[in-house]
This record gives sequence, structure tokens and C-alpha cells, in this order.
Amino acid sequence: MSILENKIDFIVLAAVKDANPNGDPLNGNRPRSTYDGFGEISDVCIKRKLRNRLQDEGQRIFVQSEERCDDGFTSLSDRAKKSLPEKLSKDEFAQKACEAWYDVRAFGQVFAFKGAGPKEGVSVGVRGPVSIHQAKSITPVEIISQQITKSVNSESGDKKGADTMGMKHRVNFGLYEIKGSINVQLAEKTGFTEEDADLLKQCLRSLFINDASSARPDGSMEVISVYWWKHNNKIGQYSSAKVHRSLEVKLVDEMSIPTSINDYEIKLEPLEGLEPEIIEGM
Repeated sequence: MSILENKIDFIVLAAVKDANPNGDPLNGNRPRSTYDGFGEISDVCIKRKLRNRLQDEGQRIFVQSEERCDDGFTSLSDRAKKSLPEKLSKDEFAQKACEAWYDVRAFGQVFAFKGAGPKEGVSVGVRGPVSIHQAKSITPVEIISQQITKSVNSESGDKKGADTMGMKHRVNFGLYEIKGSINVQLAEKTGFTEEDADLLKQCLRSLFINDASSARPDGSMEVISVYWWKHNNKIGQYSSAKVHRSLEVKLVDEMSIPTSINDYEIKLEPLEGLEPEIIEGM
């Protein structure tokens, strides 16, 4: 496997229809949004979905969610200490961790765990080459809130009635833009390969596979397309900001309220010597 030699920039266009793409726990689990009404999906949420997809593809993942644990370890500390050899230097520990887990060599990781003795703990930081922005909707989103009730008490003797009310929230429709880049200098340090980059591209294309829930029913979250720019050198022919700006998405009718991807016009500004690979979502 060859280490990545060319900088990569990418954008994912994802449509949300009658779903909560990323609830905000500080706001009653309403879909995240800015003060001016644009929808948001945190980079942490996107990386969680990528980790889950990578697990589906048979990759070893360090930061596993509890319900997807596949190695029997119940904490990150146990996973790190019991999977890697003992008495490693910081550089050796980082190297072994990158070799062992895809998400460590892709996104990086801070290993800060206590040990039994004063010198038996772990304190190692790894910077990953894959950076992902907070996703933001192209236009403001309409958030719909709905009261719900439960039909049965959770426990015997529960003082609350069976018809206790709660709230459920969803985005009526939103087109979100997920931006990211892969840095070659950091890829060389973590051992991130060309094959790793290709696998990431495929997982971005299928980002919402096996991600259904009550808040995100199957079909309510859809990857429309992935734009993948592979530069011809390590530092890139253009800055990531200029590459990301080359994709322009706007409403066909600026006075209308969008209800589908067909309400948007997508334009690519040509960048001399740099053509993106455009992959249709699953």
C-alpha cells in the first residue's frame, strides 16, 4: 500500500427530508441551526457516521459507539492498553495506534489515560490528515416540532400518566454541504494510504447506510453527490478554500421555499488543471 502523495479536497451534498440530521442536546434535541436559520451538522456527528460505515467495511475502529462494539472492550483506555504492546515510547505508541486503527490514522486521536503507577499512564497526541468542516445548509431550514405521547408507563408506580407528552423535531427539507480535505504531510506521519483515501470516498458516498433511526427514517437522509478533487502535488494546486468555493449551489428561484434537490442549481467554476471526480450518492 502506498502512502498518499497528492492533496485531496472534497465536498458532499446531502439532502435531508423530514428528519433530524443532528439534534442539539442543549436545545431540546432540536436540529442544530445557526441564529440566522441555516441548518448545521457537527463534524463530530459526520465522523461518527464515517466510523460506523468503516466498521461495516471491516476496518478496525478505535472510537466505537457502545452498541457497535466489536472487540469486547468497554472503554477507550482498555482498548488502547490491551491492544498495543507495553512500554512503548510516545512515537512508537503513535505509530502502532495508527497501524491498528483506521480512524486514528485518518482523524487523529488524543490518548490520555491514567495508569496504576505515576509513569504507567498514556499521554500521546496524533494529528490526522483528514479534516472535516461543520456541515451547513445552503439555505435556511424550516424546523417542525411535533408533540408526542407515550401509551404506557415505563415502570410500575410511575406517577406520570401514560399520556405524558414529549416533543419530536424535524427539518422539513434541507440541502447540506459537507466540506473536507486530506493533508499529505500529515498522511505521511500517520501512514494514511491511497487505499485509505479510496475507502473514505466510498464511505462518503454511502454515508447514511445503516444509519436509520426514529429521528432519521430510511430514505430521509440522502447523499446526492460527492465532489472529489485530487491535486497533482503534495500542497495542492489551489488552496482548499478556493477549491471549495468553486462549487456554487443556489436556488433556481430565490423567492421559493425549497422542497427537493430540483429546486437548486449546481455550478462548478473551472479550475485550470484540476478537474473533480463527481460520484453519485447511493
